[in-house]
Amino acid sequence: MNAISMLEARAQAQAVPLDKIDLSDGELFRTDTVWPYLARLRREAPIHYLPEGQHGPFWSVTKYKDIVTVDTNHQVFSSESSLGGITLFEVPSQMRRPNFISMDPPKHDAQRMAVSPIVAPANLAKLESLIRSRAVAILESLPRNETFNWVDKVSIELTTQMLATLFDFPFEDRRLLTHWSDVATTIPAGSGAEGWARREAELMECAKYFTRLWNERVNAPPSTDLISMMAHAPATRNMNPAEFLGNLVLLIVGGNDTTRNSITGGLLFLNQNPDQYAKLRENRKLIPSAVSEIIRYQTPLSHMRRTALVDTELGGKQIKAGDKVVMWYISGNRDDEVIENPDAFIVDRARPRQHISFGFGIHRCVGNRLAEMQLQILWEEALARFPMIEVVGEPERVSSCFVHGFTSLPVRIPG
Repeated sequence: MNAISMLEARAQAQAVPLDKIDLSDGELFRTDTVWPYLARLRREAPIHYLPEGQHGPFWSVTKYKDIVTVDTNHQVFSSESSLGGITLFEVPSQMRRPNFISMDPPKHDAQRMAVSPIVAPANLAKLESLIRSRAVAILESLPRNETFNWVDKVSIELTTQMLATLFDFPFEDRRLLTHWSDVATTIPAGSGAEGWARREAELMECAKYFTRLWNERVNAPPSTDLISMMAHAPATRNMNPAEFLGNLVLLIVGGNDTTRNSITGGLLFLNQNPDQYAKLRENRKLIPSAVSEIIRYQTPLSHMRRTALVDTELGGKQIKAGDKVVMWYISGNRDDEVIENPDAFIVDRARPRQHISFGFGIHRCVGNRLAEMQLQILWEEALARFPMIEVVGEPERVSSCFVHGFTSLPVRIPG
């Protein structure tokens, strides 16, 4: 956002009556004008109730410590899909599908444990050389002195290749994984019955494709891919079709959006902060710190939603059983009471891992180390090849209050 539009956004954010601020408006994220609204809520109403929003009434939790309080108290704040799950927008009840992130213990714990070996340290060590070889191949294939879309050629390609490996998914069809991820996280245009029906039809194609893979793996010896792990684990072996598709979509989205949008955001932030880009070029030992800062600064999932199970108090506000409570990770990551100078992008930040992008508590992102590894390897290899990758146009962002992402970032590699 340029200086003029930032001033305009601040004025607009200040002009809106406090009880009318609606963070569910995807246009605030597409236009990158959400920041002054988040800052105002942190300052004036850190526990904020919107009685009438685009997706119904909800509470917004915008301060870091309050978010941690909600995220670590599943006895009061539930993720259950039957209550609405983890997104602010409401999927029609007949289309809701449980998965382990939209479950409470003990079922959550058992299903999460079924897939967690995929990101165990020993398995990550095995994946490292494969990720590196793919990152090298992608980077070496990029054109020089020619504008191209970084999102498509790098961000999507690297993460989709990794997803295909984790699922042992037919490599030639890997872009289907990207497509299904986008379908699952996008509110259908108009949100009418026809739009939801189209979304449902697309997801049933996903279920059909994966059912074939499941049937192959369940009758074969256990292997190290996610489908085989679920097919052979007691907690997931006998899932009903809705739960099967729910967990597939969770793993596809979780393995795609966090890494994909942080890869794009990282390049954008380095270009917007040339002193930090120079610092990273001069000292590549800062790459792990820079990766954590990229993930904080991007916050690839803007929010997670919970539903209050009982009447409770949070930050002096009375929340009633059944209320929708939304944790704005994107806001917690800019909370100056916890993070020093949070609006600045600093690759050698003193405490770079002090961010909330992966969540807290039992639902903390299971693949966080894999996401960090992919970003670290990509930047190690990119900096070894290119002194500069220039952003040459404005990014195009997703109109979504959930996935904080990009559809396009025009770049050029000099040389």
